[in-house]
Amino acid sequence: MSWKPTRRTFVLAAGAFAGSASAMNVKDFRRLGLDQTMTDQPFDLAINGRSNMEIMQALNVPADAQYNPCREANPGPDVPRGEMLKFPAWAGSKVYRKTRRDIWIYVPKQVKTGVPSLMIFNDGLGYADPAGAVRAPAVLDSLIHSGELPPTVGIFVMPGQPVGKAADQQASGRQRSFEYDSLTGNYANFLTREVIPFVEKETGLTFNADPSQRTVVGISSGGICAFNAAWYNPGAFGRVLSHCGSFTNIRGGHNYPYLVRTTERKPIRILLTSGSNDANIPIGSWPHANKSMAAALEYAGYESRFVFGEGGHSLRHGGAIFADSLRWLAA
Repeated sequence: MSWKPTRRTFVLAAGAFAGSASAMNVKDFRRLGLDQTMTDQPFDLAINGRSNMEIMQALNVPADAQYNPCREANPGPDVPRGEMLKFPAWAGSKVYRKTRRDIWIYVPKQVKTGVPSLMIFNDGLGYADPAGAVRAPAVLDSLIHSGELPPTVGIFVMPGQPVGKAADQQASGRQRSFEYDSLTGNYANFLTREVIPFVEKETGLTFNADPSQRTVVGISSGGICAFNAAWYNPGAFGRVLSHCGSFTNIRGGHNYPYLVRTTERKPIRILLTSGSNDANIPIGSWPHANKSMAAALEYAGYESRFVFGEGGHSLRHGGAIFADSLRWLAA
């Protein structure tokens, strides 16, 4: 005689499972080391003959050679070019006290009056570099000129450097991780309460308050940071572009797929990228983490898109599809 599960037996079994899962207390959680993240251990610690330092091998892989900046990164002579304003060593943050950082502001020629849209780039220099993989200001020039994007101001923000420790790369790396990887609303507050008001004051502009006209962009830890900003303040940021996002256990980012599946859907439109040669180290597999994140977003009914290529842990792939990514986010 075969056993056939009923709704009642399934619910009882699920309840028993939930009860046993909740039985893990804080002591057991710590005993198993589940409270430990990458920031609690030496980055080069060897485990099973593997090390987190292997991420360096994913930064420049042969498969990236097929990816070049998109056509829009090279505007024609008829395309008006925006202005870039630089504010070096800006130290106006109270959210991240005792830090300084460089900020660039891109203002397109078409912005004269009105309320422009807004695009914020984490690790801003990598996106603003005119000889880099993305060349975001040039792409914005092209798309604004063609009418595919409204006039959009770009804010390119670097992670903070601790004051007095500017030459200490280890301290700067920890600060970047603290700002970008932490699953809190601090970075969203930093943007809304400090960076955006500063830029509005410097430019004399008032930005469109509609979250669908505000995009946050980033790569790696900057990618999960872009998602953090929208997740914690969807009323301020409604668009996310994450390149090779670090949805891995750096500071608990591997929990996002579960949170997305079990939290009421938020009004966010998200594009994720990764590649088959993305980083794969002890703290996690970036290809797997982004696939899991994409599946969770689809399951929860988000407006989302996942573009999986062959690249490594770099902006090469993201730069090649950057214009198309912005078109999709703006649609």
